Amino acid sequence: MSRNLAIGAVVVAGAVIVGTLAATQFTGGASDALAECRVGNVAGGAASIGGPFELVDETGATVTDKDVITKPTLVYFGYTFCPDVCPLDTARNGEAAVILEERGLDVGTVFISIDPERDTPASLAEFTDVMHPEMIGLTGTEEQVKAASMAYRTYFKKQEPEEGDEEFYLVDHSTFTYLMTPEQGFLDFFKREETPQQMADRVQCFINGL
Repeated sequence: MSRNLAIGAVVVAGAVIVGTLAATQFTGGASDALAECRVGNVAGGAASIGGPFELVDETGATVTDKDVITKPTLVYFGYTFCPDVCPLDTARNGEAAVILEERGLDVGTVFISIDPERDTPASLAEFTDVMHPEMIGLTGTEEQVKAASMAYRTYFKKQEPEEGDEEFYLVDHSTFTYLMTPEQGFLDFFKREETPQQMADRVQCFINGL
């Protein structure tokens, strides 16, 4: 599959999931006062997105969602071999975190690999350190990664390797970033069209409203 076709597949998958998220009515969780912080048709609450997971961090240690989501946190699912989308989205998330830091707000960033076959703790550390010095990279077994993806209702599908090169393959995946907190859980998602400034403004809106 060519790079352009792979990116197109990601966008199509993302469009399907946007429709699903937009149609979902959440109950409980965040108060109605946070409605002004949201974009689209997500009505509020946190019951349907997110949940417990057990993965492996950049040091090789097994961690849970409670270990890594200890403050407002931007969570993204991708992979380090991704040619275009993941680096751009993850760099955007890191930049948004820097903007928020400059405003005196402490926001975490997490990158969860959906390619555990190639993404080792060491390769994740190298990738995330470029994006933000405190970004947490997570991998795990195929079962652990699948369980985390299902909890967040994300999509991913490994493409067939190129003939003669079994180690080179692309992975179609959804491209949302999720804002999570340890108390409320899921607050909202961000599409990749949003700029670092726009993301920072909305995250700050949520934090101020909590």
